[in-house]
Amino acid sequence: MEKKIFNEAKKEFNLISSDFRFNYKVNFLLGEIALEQNEFKIALSHFNAIEKLSEDLYDFKESGVLLNIGLCHLHLREFDDAEKYFFRSVELQEVEKDSLMLISSYMNIANLYYTQYKDNQAIPYFEKAYSLSKKVKSFDLKRAAAKNMAAVEENRKNFQTALVYRKEYEAWKDSLNDQNKVWEIAEVEKKFAIKQKQKEVNVLAAENKAKIAERNGFLISSVLLFVLLGTGVYFYRQKIRNNKIILAQKNELDELNATKDKLFSIVSHDLRSSVNALKVSNSKLLDNLESKNYTELDVLLHKNSSIASGAYNLLDNLLNWALLQTQQSYFYQESLHLTSIVKHVEYNYKPLMLNKNIDFKSSISTSDYVFADLDSLKIIIRNFLDNAIKFSKENGTISIYSRPASEEFCYLVIEDTGLGMSEATRRELLKETILLSKKQNDDSIGTGLGMQLCKSLIRKNEGTLDIESEEGVGTKIIIGLPKFKNHG
Repeated sequence: MEKKIFNEAKKEFNLISSDFRFNYKVNFLLGEIALEQNEFKIALSHFNAIEKLSEDLYDFKESGVLLNIGLCHLHLREFDDAEKYFFRSVELQEVEKDSLMLISSYMNIANLYYTQYKDNQAIPYFEKAYSLSKKVKSFDLKRAAAKNMAAVEENRKNFQTALVYRKEYEAWKDSLNDQNKVWEIAEVEKKFAIKQKQKEVNVLAAENKAKIAERNGFLISSVLLFVLLGTGVYFYRQKIRNNKIILAQKNELDELNATKDKLFSIVSHDLRSSVNALKVSNSKLLDNLESKNYTELDVLLHKNSSIASGAYNLLDNLLNWALLQTQQSYFYQESLHLTSIVKHVEYNYKPLMLNKNIDFKSSISTSDYVFADLDSLKIIIRNFLDNAIKFSKENGTISIYSRPASEEFCYLVIEDTGLGMSEATRRELLKETILLSKKQNDDSIGTGLGMQLCKSLIRKNEGTLDIESEEGVGTKIIIGLPKFKNHG
């Protein structure tokens, strides 16, 4: 069970006789396994069996059993029963002054009310959990409490306050990441120390063998022969091992060099193009400034802003792609409220859409939760929304909505009424490995890097990508993301 091999654990636990004196512990552990595997009715039967026992038999916290029963009822959407058990659990935890359990209970009660759209009842418990999390050392609980408060403030439309909580959530996430790195380093140091000790043991063993050989003269020749043979085999194996290490390092270096070459190619070509475009535009700007042609000045300033924005987006994609290729980016999949994430991204692009007089529509189901990494999901949506704006004409329309979900995926659609594309281009974009280099739509910079980055991030999140498009009509980008199945 500790190794998360739950099916094997269940087989072993079920072999224990029901007459065993400590069978209630077996029930508790089987209940926890069922909770982990989302078998809530089975989990409930195990925990209810423990609840019926006399309190004198308990050698673990009753509040933990009550909390688990409440969780089962919550997932089974039996809200009244869930509420009853959560409050019974809280009463015991307040007496025991168990802060960690209390924070979890407060968040569970808040989620219980939130699921039923009882926001006024849910928010005080989110606030209690957040306030109490300040007094504990658990990064996970601090992170969860801050994230919940961010979601609460977002739903209240208090985006500035939500941003503060979101930054706090990111800070705790970084702290947890740093802590995990410290633990990893400690584990490496421990393994190194064990290896050093093992080497010392091996040296002492060899010395002992040599002394025995000296005391037993008639075995000297045999021992020497054995040592020579063993040494030859050892060095031969070491040579093979070193060759394998060198080959692996060479392959890794070749991959890094290939990545570096791609990065230099993109930087040298596209940044040169954008800087040259700015240079030409600024030259025209100076000419019109001298002639006081203010109408043309306004046009050129907007064009400069568009070029700078394109160059910034290129650099941002370049950085994220480099981090992804060198495996340096932080990646953590979790439950994400899809409509909240889309609202975050669209907020930054509204001025660009107003500039082109684009009609923007958003209709995403508020019940859609996906299992994905927050940062990479924002990058994906940001790139496709930026493309939709770039390739849309004046007075166009951009729509973001969700298609009917399947059992495993939620589908997010970003649709525009822009230039569209040919069937050949559509197929090229959907290929597994491709890096396009082309220009269209008023000399906008286009390397295909953003598309390549999005495809890589969608694949890393175990999602799907499809494109529907027709030249002169528009384009639909359809992103399939895994559902978060554990959501109440």
